[in-house]
Amino acid sequence: MNQTPDTPWVINQPEAMHFAVNRATLVDPQILELERRRIFDTCWIYVGHESEVREPGDFRTRTVCGRPLIFCRDSKGEARVYLNTCRHRGSLVCREPEGNAKYFTCFYHGWTYDRDGALYGLPGQSAYPPNFNRAEFALQTPPKVASYRGFVFLNFDSGANVMSLDDYLAGAKEYIDLICDQSPSGEMEIIPGSQEYDIRANWKLLAENSFDDYHLPATHSTWLDYLKNSGVEMKRPEKGHMLPAHGVGKVLGNGHAVIDNINFRGRPVARWIPIYGEAAKPEIERIRAELVTRLGEARAARVADTNRNLLVFPNLVINDGSSVTVRYFEPRAADNMVVRACALGPKEETPAARAIRLDSFLTFYGPGGFATPDDIEALESVQAGMASYREMPWSVMTRGMAKEGEQLNTDERHLREFWIQWDKLMRGAA
Repeated sequence: MNQTPDTPWVINQPEAMHFAVNRATLVDPQILELERRRIFDTCWIYVGHESEVREPGDFRTRTVCGRPLIFCRDSKGEARVYLNTCRHRGSLVCREPEGNAKYFTCFYHGWTYDRDGALYGLPGQSAYPPNFNRAEFALQTPPKVASYRGFVFLNFDSGANVMSLDDYLAGAKEYIDLICDQSPSGEMEIIPGSQEYDIRANWKLLAENSFDDYHLPATHSTWLDYLKNSGVEMKRPEKGHMLPAHGVGKVLGNGHAVIDNINFRGRPVARWIPIYGEAAKPEIERIRAELVTRLGEARAARVADTNRNLLVFPNLVINDGSSVTVRYFEPRAADNMVVRACALGPKEETPAARAIRLDSFLTFYGPGGFATPDDIEALESVQAGMASYREMPWSVMTRGMAKEGEQLNTDERHLREFWIQWDKLMRGAA
């Protein structure tokens, strides 16, 4: 099929069991510019976790939706988000990645703002006209900022009809709650230290990859061999199932989706497996017992015995597997993205449990782990293949379309959900 200006981006024909994505969506800079306006400027986008800024004056600077931001605690201890730009001539007012500050001072002309965002002082105020009102020049905030269970989001849509964060998260809240139930107090925290790296690929490819279990046996065969050789009981693919032996893909509304799997590789709140070492057994057994006492057998099993890769549309992924990984990413170009990944754990976690968690996090998701380098290589390979999009314009995504009822984690219903929401927003139909 030759592409024309009227060629669709997504073909969704359930009756014909046909679903395809136009590969131009992964290479065209004009499409990226439209995404920035119709997706990143209208959806609730993850900023950070409240645990990253614990005390008044704590701050982190980061870029979200292409805007430089200050994520901080104000003087009352409330989590705040400011646009990191001086109200005078636009320079950054905070150029450090993190720290604690009572004031943020623009190094260009010296305008100073306090941690509540107010303009505290400026050199030579008497030179300004009599109608200059300092109160009108506070640091600007995004139109909407809200949080759920410690996860802070913003929305740059200033319209009155924007749905609340609670409504936007829809079914994703169930899975965030499962994560938070790992903590006796319900409080999870970002563990200090993070990974930040570029991938030479379109950002939507990482969204797909992050909750796609179909690629596991082929792309991560080294990891599966490592588990098997370490004495972990493995399951063979059968009846259309890939590893793990059973899992489902679920759509959660508003483009969010999840793969929800029976745990086969162990996790620090589930069960001991050989790669954790004998010394880890007592701590994992203690954690499991606490979960059962606090939550009951059924809820404890739900928290501990299933792995979950959750995509919160468009660009937040929470992988709750052998560790809990918070990963968010945004485009720098049509064929380049920046990725940031952190580990999340219970606030009350003991040093022994934290060591197991971090080892699991780095072993699989670390820069030199079993998963991350494989996935980066796969996505960059896909992006290289996209150079032939004019001759081969369509990527097929029909796995599982002939089924009624439950979809497997290795089917593509949850991936199609992402693209259906993407297409709806891009066409302005939301």
